Amino acid sequence: MSAPLPPAQTIARLLANPRFRAAVAVLDREHERTVEDIIRLTEIPSPPFKEAARAAAYLAMLRDHGLEEVEQDAIGNVMGRRRGSGNGQTVVVAAHLDTVFPEGTDVRVRREGTKLFAPGVGDDTRSLAVNLAFLRAMDSAGIVTRSDILFVGDVGEEGLGDLRGVRHLFLEGRHRDRIAAFFTVDSPDVDRIVTGGIGSKRYRVGFRGPGGHSFGAFGLVNPAYAMARASLALAELPAPVDPRTTHCVSVLGGGTSVNAIPNAVWMEVDLRSQSAAELARLEAAFLGAVEAAAAAENAARSTREGPVTVELTPIGDRPAGETPAGAAIVQLAAAAVAAQGYEPVLEASSTDANIPMSLGIPAVKIGSGGTGGRAHSLEEWIDVEKGESLRGMVASLAAILAVAGVEEG
Repeated sequence: MSAPLPPAQTIARLLANPRFRAAVAVLDREHERTVEDIIRLTEIPSPPFKEAARAAAYLAMLRDHGLEEVEQDAIGNVMGRRRGSGNGQTVVVAAHLDTVFPEGTDVRVRREGTKLFAPGVGDDTRSLAVNLAFLRAMDSAGIVTRSDILFVGDVGEEGLGDLRGVRHLFLEGRHRDRIAAFFTVDSPDVDRIVTGGIGSKRYRVGFRGPGGHSFGAFGLVNPAYAMARASLALAELPAPVDPRTTHCVSVLGGGTSVNAIPNAVWMEVDLRSQSAAELARLEAAFLGAVEAAAAAENAARSTREGPVTVELTPIGDRPAGETPAGAAIVQLAAAAVAAQGYEPVLEASSTDANIPMSLGIPAVKIGSGGTGGRAHSLEEWIDVEKGESLRGMVASLAAILAVAGVEEG
C-alpha cells in the first residue's frame, strides 16, 4: 500500500476531482435554497431543553433527502447515515439544534440585503442548513466516500445543556462503537479550527442559615457573609495563563427583605481550563474554600439558632480534551482552509467536540462559511453573500471529505 499523501497534496487532489468540482457547482447553484433553509430553521424556536419542534423539522428534512437509518435517539438527537464503500467506519458531521434564547424570544428573520438578523441564526442554525447543502451536493455529484458519514442535529450544546446530546451519542448511542472521527460545524468562522476542548465544572452553591430580623437578630450567622467569603476566596485562587484557566461567580440570588438576615442565598460558579488536571486542581481548591467560608462564618457569629450549612449542586461538567495538531483530521482541515486562501488558526473552545476529544477520538470544530457577529445576542447576524459563503463551505466540505476518503472515478 502506498504511503498517504501530505495533507496539502491530498486536498489539492480532492479539489481537482471532477466529482468534487461538480459538488461545488451544486452548492453554488443551490445557494438560495440553503439560505431558505437557514431562515426556515431559524424561525422554529429551539430554546434550551426544548428543541423538539426544530428537531422534528430537521428529521423530516433528513428523511426527505433519502438518508438511511434516519432516526431520533432517546436524548433527542436526530440523524441519518450516508453509506460509504467501506466497512461501516463512521465520520460524524454534526451541528447543534439548540440556541441560548428562552421561550418567547422573537426569532423571526429580518433580511437586509445579504445579511440575516435573528437570534440563533448563526449559532448554530446556519450550520444545520449548510450540512444539508453538503449532503445534497455530495449526492448530486455522485461522490462515494470510503467511510460512512452520519449527519447529526444534536441537542443540548449550549449552557446548561452540558453537551448532553453528543455525550449521549458517544456514551450510549447505538453508533458509538463505529465513530472514527467527528466534525462539529459551529459558527461561520472557517479559519478558526477548534482542536482543544476547554473543560468546565459548574456549580450552584447554596448557603442556608436560621435567618432573622436584621436588627433584632443581629449577631446570628448570616449565609450572605459566608457566600461573600467563598466568592472572595475564589477570586484569589490562582488561574494560570498556560494552560488557560478561568473562574467566575456568575449568577447570585436569595434573601427575602432588606431588613432580614437571609435564611438562604445562592450563587452559580463557572470553572474552566484547557487542562483536565488544572481544572481538577481548581475545583478541589474551590470546594475547600466553600467549606472554609461556612466554617469561618459559624466561628464568627452565633449559631444558637442553627449554623450556616452548604448545599452544592453540580450544574455542568464538560470534559477537557485535545486533538493533537499533528493528527490527520487537524492537518487536513488546516490544509483545506489554507487552499481557499484563509489563514488557519488552531484554538481551544468549549464545543460538542469536547466529548470525543476527551475519549481520544479525533475531533475538531469547523465553520459553516461566510461571516457573522453578535452571537448570543438579540441582534445576532450572518452575511449570506454567495462568494464568501461558498468559499467557506468549500473549505469545510473538503475537510470532511478528505477525512472520510473519496473513491476515485
